[in-house]
Amino acid sequence: MTRDPRYDILFEPVKIGPVTAKNRFYQVPHCTGMGWLRPRMVADLRATKAEGGWGVVCTEYCSIHPASDDSPYASHSLWDKNDIKAHRLMTDKLHQYDCLAGAELWVGGSRSANLLSREVPMDVASMPNWNYDPQQSRAMDRADIKELRRWHRNAALRAKEAGFDIVYVYATHQYLLDNFLNPNLNKRNDEYGGSIENRLRLVREIIEETKEAVGDKCAVAVRFTVDDGGGADGVPVHDERMAMFEIMAELPDLWDINVSDYSLEMGVSRFVKEGALESYIAEVKSKTSKPVVSVGRFTSPDTMASQVKRGIIDLVGAARPSIADPFLPQKIEQGRAEDIRECIGCNICYTGDSKNVPIRCTQNPTTGEEWRRGWHPEKIDRKGSDSRVLVVGAGPAGLEAALALGQRGYDVMLAEASREPGGRVTTESALPGLSEWARVRDYRLLQIGKLPNVEIFRENELSLEDILVIEADHVAIATGAKWRVDGYGNYHTATMDPAPPDHCSFTPDDIMAGNMPEGPTIVYDDDGFYMGSLMAEKLRLNGNEVIYLTPASKVSIWSTNNAEQVRVQRRLIELGVEIILDHGLDKFDGETATLGCAYTGRHRSISAKNVVMVTSRTPQDKLYYELLDAIENNLDGAPKSVKRIGDAEAPSIIAAATFAGHKYARELDCDIDVDNPTKHDRVFFDSP
Repeated sequence: MTRDPRYDILFEPVKIGPVTAKNRFYQVPHCTGMGWLRPRMVADLRATKAEGGWGVVCTEYCSIHPASDDSPYASHSLWDKNDIKAHRLMTDKLHQYDCLAGAELWVGGSRSANLLSREVPMDVASMPNWNYDPQQSRAMDRADIKELRRWHRNAALRAKEAGFDIVYVYATHQYLLDNFLNPNLNKRNDEYGGSIENRLRLVREIIEETKEAVGDKCAVAVRFTVDDGGGADGVPVHDERMAMFEIMAELPDLWDINVSDYSLEMGVSRFVKEGALESYIAEVKSKTSKPVVSVGRFTSPDTMASQVKRGIIDLVGAARPSIADPFLPQKIEQGRAEDIRECIGCNICYTGDSKNVPIRCTQNPTTGEEWRRGWHPEKIDRKGSDSRVLVVGAGPAGLEAALALGQRGYDVMLAEASREPGGRVTTESALPGLSEWARVRDYRLLQIGKLPNVEIFRENELSLEDILVIEADHVAIATGAKWRVDGYGNYHTATMDPAPPDHCSFTPDDIMAGNMPEGPTIVYDDDGFYMGSLMAEKLRLNGNEVIYLTPASKVSIWSTNNAEQVRVQRRLIELGVEIILDHGLDKFDGETATLGCAYTGRHRSISAKNVVMVTSRTPQDKLYYELLDAIENNLDGAPKSVKRIGDAEAPSIIAAATFAGHKYARELDCDIDVDNPTKHDRVFFDSP
């Protein structure tokens, strides 16, 4: 297949100072939960994107000095020669694919508690720690500023030695350099405070000194915000920040532009759609001759090409789309845009950084496993036998297992009890704002449709007897899970006694099936992720009076990890949902609910007609145990093996289900060390 000429513009080279990007696909800096701690893992993750056709691939935030230490979060670092060697693991691999490597030099300021290095954090003023560590930064004096400039210059020189082609000055996201620009934080009365020009002074000096140090070989990029914040979504407030930008417009070789509201820049698809930053950056190109990159969770080549042609951006910035499909550029170039594994905007990738663990992705189960498991997003080993495999259940785990098994060459039968495949993905994508989640189902159905060795049997709810008649060699049980109605969860570690009456008790499965309660309804959220708030939203849109009740201190408390919690709670408030925090549901009789304080156990009562229980789920694993017995008793037609995968094994997020399905397919007929199935990233270098 050949490239659609409408997208030719995306493959034009772009000159960035002394270097040239081979095309307009630019993986902006994004975190991986690996950083300095797991250098081999992160090197292969980034190298896979270079192989997939990205013209530029950048690090995550990269500390320049022990005084900027974000532990326990694993940022990158460029402190010494050991770090240079570690980064070479990545840059050398990127260059093999003619891909430019970018290093985002970072100074944390008050946001970094320096828990590992125990250095005192410095900032424009003495300020509290952003993460509520009980300490403050010290206000920088002139000697501190001089030292900071020296540290940044030396880190830039180390970046150059490490093989980077682009070196960043990071002046946004409420880190130290950004704080110097902020008039609400910068109250200094010296030459670094007061007027716009004075507040810009440190950033200008560092840009100029970075160019002087490495500009002969490396491009200098600046990550910067051009809006002042405060406006509604899509309605930017341009005042001081745009004025600052105009002053510095020609200083660096590249502008990496973001926005002040991180929940918009990093917005989940429930609230933020593709290309949402355009109104914020539309004027930028008219004010500088230097190339501009920005993000927008771009997955459509039409949207990408449109923004380039209309002069909004020069380079298509991407973090999440490059995670979901590292081969996105190559697929567009080869005329296979329909094969793009599109990001669904769930931000599970971001939770890796939030939890300080390696990155994961709902759409791409190979993310983070490139080095330690040897998984490649577009390549998979051939089958290890001529076995026939039956997958029971076409939810996210079953679809991924069937697809990957089929790609390996196995003959696969995929049985689905309902007419519509997709399992929980199909039902959940019908909830408010989650339509893009259907991409998990649609991508896999499209790819399975290209495989002659995979058959889908719809409306086939199999019994043990049916499976024995099929005589498959291996069976994967992917029958999912059901929400519990008995209150069992984090707050109640046993079922509620007495249980709420059946006629007024509902679960998310009931609501998603269209079985809606009438009258005032409590949504009891002891799950803590997205489902409880979505039940409240759906019921409120249905016209119900809704009380959202949770033992947690926030609505959808786990959503702090994927950067949507504030928007979730705001949405419920705007809809008129009553919110009761820090209380569990102790009793409900269909008229009165008795609530228990999560801290004191004290009780209070509220009135309601119904309750929706969002607590925990029960795996649907009956077939699994029946097949185990059949194998043990040598029944005719019993398979050689049976395995539960996805929610049928252990209910979790959708990303865990696709991973489980992929893992099952990868490991079938393979010799896996069950005690140590992955390589450990342990790199030891000599001391400098």
